[in-house]
Amino acid sequence: MGLLGILLALALLMYFAYRGISVLILAPLAALLAVVLSGAMPLLASYTQIFMPAAGDFIITYFPLFLLGAIFGKLMDASGSAQAIANWAVDVLGRQRSILAVVLSCALLTYGGVSLFVVAFAVFPIAAALFRAAQIPKRLIPGTIALGSFTFTMTALPGTPAIQNAIPMPFFGTSPFAAPGLGVITGLVMFLLGTAWLSWRAKRALLAGEGYGNHDDAPPLPDKDLREHAQEEAFDLMELEPRGQERHDLPPVWLAILPVVLVVALNLLFVAVVIPAMDTGYLALPEYGGTTEGAVRGVWAITAALVLTILALLALNWTRLQSVKRTVDDGANASVLPIFNTASLVGFGAVIAALPAFEVIRGAVLGIGADNPLISLAVAVGVLAGITGSASGGMTIALQNLGPTYVDMAQAQGISLEVMHRVTTVATGGLDSLPHNGAVITLLGICGLTHREAYGDLFMVAVVAPVLSLVVLIALGTLFGSF
Repeated sequence: MGLLGILLALALLMYFAYRGISVLILAPLAALLAVVLSGAMPLLASYTQIFMPAAGDFIITYFPLFLLGAIFGKLMDASGSAQAIANWAVDVLGRQRSILAVVLSCALLTYGGVSLFVVAFAVFPIAAALFRAAQIPKRLIPGTIALGSFTFTMTALPGTPAIQNAIPMPFFGTSPFAAPGLGVITGLVMFLLGTAWLSWRAKRALLAGEGYGNHDDAPPLPDKDLREHAQEEAFDLMELEPRGQERHDLPPVWLAILPVVLVVALNLLFVAVVIPAMDTGYLALPEYGGTTEGAVRGVWAITAALVLTILALLALNWTRLQSVKRTVDDGANASVLPIFNTASLVGFGAVIAALPAFEVIRGAVLGIGADNPLISLAVAVGVLAGITGSASGGMTIALQNLGPTYVDMAQAQGISLEVMHRVTTVATGGLDSLPHNGAVITLLGICGLTHREAYGDLFMVAVVAPVLSLVVLIALGTLFGSF
């Protein structure tokens, strides 16, 4: 009965999240339903002593990254830097390479830390114009934006400031640049598979004479359901209407790209030079959590890099920002809902993991690829990310409940924890993009398309391509270790 309760709670969570119910309400209700059906734990104590502490711990650890990332993204948007980068990529590659131009525009922005929702709003009008001119079906735009926004730049490329790359660091004692060679190869596989699929689909449509289609390309104003589905690093979508800046109002491209370069460069500088040179012995004291430098280095590095980059962005674009106070306030406010949504999913996972029936699931997951913890880890993270519709939520649930076990398994078999880190991030970026994922639903809404029209191609580039690249990553990591 306990196992049935867990499965029912997961099914209801997926169904009602897809129907637009906020996970702030769904997650605790689903968790408590599982508790009631199990009959093995007290109801109120499960909420106050398990659900809430787990959610709170997630907020304590990662709120600075959500806050700073949201502010940075809003500043990139308000200064015109995001639009300038997108325009530049199109100018360089030309309309004959419209798909590649859109993918690279999105990739450059998201690798620099800009939210995929800001990217979607900035790039969609350009993509629509390019695809219409090239007679590429509009239904391929969501897949194109998804490929550049939440695949290889979110999980594979070393140094990305995405929250998905930060969550494994405290568990494995790694940095954002874990297994850089493997990350680059994996990211390249995703990129090549995704662009090959989209190009093939565009060519078939051209031969069939399909064309762009009869569409109204004005980006729709997101409605209440879309805002409720923004479950991760989403911004407050009502604040993200395209501003329609003219080109002469935009910063020069070198200035627009500079903050993106700074985020990655400063991140690396703090990880490799500044923080290791600091005296951090005090971290072992109880008042500082009794931790180590390795457990906090990654979060410290990304936090410091974002702070300095935000200051540089303000200084370089002060005259282009109509209201610095409003822009910063909008970013700060927009960071609250995503982290609370994700924390709520983490609390749900903590309650599920505390149920006696979870041992059956735990044993089944650990039994998959028992001789290779990389396979077992990939399955655990991927399945939980798919169930919750949240990459960061699924990853956190898996690592909080199974992380120490996987560390022991890796060390016993001589597998690098850097490889474990990179497998975790890539595994979370595949099944998380199932139809009920908040980013998927929001992206389709921005493009004015339905699941029926556009999800098939998005599925191929955001689910199938990452899963195939994960197989390559596990094979290389098993054969050669970290590089």
